[in-house]
Amino acid sequence: MTDQAWPWPAGAATGIGSLPGTDIAEAQRVVLGELPALPHLPELPARGPGADLIGRTAGLLVEVPVELYAGRWRVAPRTGRDLRRARDLMERDLDQLGEQAEEYAGLVKVQAGGPLTMAAALELPIGGRLLRDPGAVRDLTGSLAEGLRAHVAAVARRLPRASVLLQLDEPSLPTVLAGRVPTESGLGAYRAVDSVDAAAMLRTIIETVGVPAVVHCCAPEVPLELIRSTGAVAVALDLGLITELDPLGEAIDAGLGLLAGAVPTLPPSAGPAPTSAQVADRVRHLWDRLGFPRRQLAEQVVVTPSCGLAGASDGYARTVLAACRDAGRRLAES
Repeated sequence: MTDQAWPWPAGAATGIGSLPGTDIAEAQRVVLGELPALPHLPELPARGPGADLIGRTAGLLVEVPVELYAGRWRVAPRTGRDLRRARDLMERDLDQLGEQAEEYAGLVKVQAGGPLTMAAALELPIGGRLLRDPGAVRDLTGSLAEGLRAHVAAVARRLPRASVLLQLDEPSLPTVLAGRVPTESGLGAYRAVDSVDAAAMLRTIIETVGVPAVVHCCAPEVPLELIRSTGAVAVALDLGLITELDPLGEAIDAGLGLLAGAVPTLPPSAGPAPTSAQVADRVRHLWDRLGFPRRQLAEQVVVTPSCGLAGASDGYARTVLAACRDAGRRLAES
């Protein structure tokens, strides 16, 4: 185990990003109230286009305008209504964050789509995903890096006493690496992106933005060694999707932090939501199976829901965040 300090306080908990509803002021109050050690900027995709992961991130791109076409985001010749809406929603969210948390002095997390997921989702003006054009993917990576650097600076201006943790959401990363992103016809798939190239893209973002970064992937087959090689301080994943312990153990032993998705995003079909004690026990059990000393657990691990909570009810989402918070405290005290 490496001897290092992670950017969050021991026993921290946070959300992955999305919450139910359309009221950003209320969502921000919930986050600041339930996750005081590591709050995040909430995402509310129920507000519609421009509040979704792809549209919200596309609104941050520099000199790469986008638009909605047939329900999908594609590169556009100029800034239009769809892009203005996405940017307006983000500006309102940042203003609300600044209003409610102006005096906050700890670590705050912001989320955005990563370059591989964006390349797999955004379409070229002539059709097809950006993945088909390596030059377009390089341009996207550079644009996203500059956009996220400006975004983090905008957060820092509104919260002058806080520091920022950047989360890159990469749900499509394993699919892109495996060459399983289908073409529009559904009869083929785009060529796989080499893992060295994928790591370089993520590293470009992380180095350009210049703040600690987490790579989040709530899909099976998370490429842990690749993520570790990018300079990320942590990986965020769903504990329920872990099938092999050795790769995770090697990553943790090498110093990678873990945002442990330990609470289901939807209520169980029978019985109540997990208690904070049950959540803490689940994380402890994994840590013990990996063979690491308990004293390091609360420092290296942050407790989170298994993924975003946009599909949950308001009450369940609040219950989950509270359970994560109290589970983190239990881990710090044990």
